[in-house]
Amino acid sequence: MRIGIACHPSHGGSGVVATELGKSLAQRGHSVHFVVYDVPFRLGGSDENIMVHRVDPPNYAVFKSPPHDLALANLMAEVAWKYQLDVMHVHYAIPYAICALLAKQMVNHSFRLVTTLHGTDVTVLGESPSLKRLIEFGINQSDAVTAVSDNLVAQSKEKFTITVPVQRIYNFVDLVEYRRQDVSEERLKFAAPHEKILLHISNFRPVKRTKDVISIFDQIQKQIPAKLLLVGEGPEWFAVKQYVKKLGIA
Repeated sequence: MRIGIACHPSHGGSGVVATELGKSLAQRGHSVHFVVYDVPFRLGGSDENIMVHRVDPPNYAVFKSPPHDLALANLMAEVAWKYQLDVMHVHYAIPYAICALLAKQMVNHSFRLVTTLHGTDVTVLGESPSLKRLIEFGINQSDAVTAVSDNLVAQSKEKFTITVPVQRIYNFVDLVEYRRQDVSEERLKFAAPHEKILLHISNFRPVKRTKDVISIFDQIQKQIPAKLLLVGEGPEWFAVKQYVKKLGIA
């Protein structure tokens, strides 16, 4: 099959899952096309079955900010037409499902749209009156909809008027790549043998509550020798570093 994937290419979980799914599909012989604003950080090496198409929104003085979503829809349509995509799989209803629906109309409905809902679609964006009807539209016009947990399925039905089935498909781990190994030498780079390691991976947005993680760790390390590893990047990174310094646990 010829499959398009649209996702946030950052350190967030949705981008990780989308990228790993694309890599696995490519390994099975499918042609995979990532339509993104940057190369997904987990994409790694090269695969002849994977292509990356980067959106390049124009800078035009009339607009307060570059029209990224319209440029993305246009690129989706171009990729779908040129490579005759069978499926476009988007992670997040906003903006990706809406962009894909516009692209689908532009190429005369030539591909099926699969939308995967993640937490922010429902728990954050779903609270905004300015986006609620748009999210509903993106969900209900998709050919298939999935969510990453039973709780998210339930919340989606609670917050939105949904007229299509929402199937729960859990996030996954590649057990071939991620298996138990002896990492004792690698571990020594981060902590002494007697120290526990706590790990927080996110895109450091307020909803990830990274400061709460640090506050909890501050209490833990007063009782148990431990190290906290913060992995990722995002808008709160500077504030996080300042908070660590404030607590004196750097």
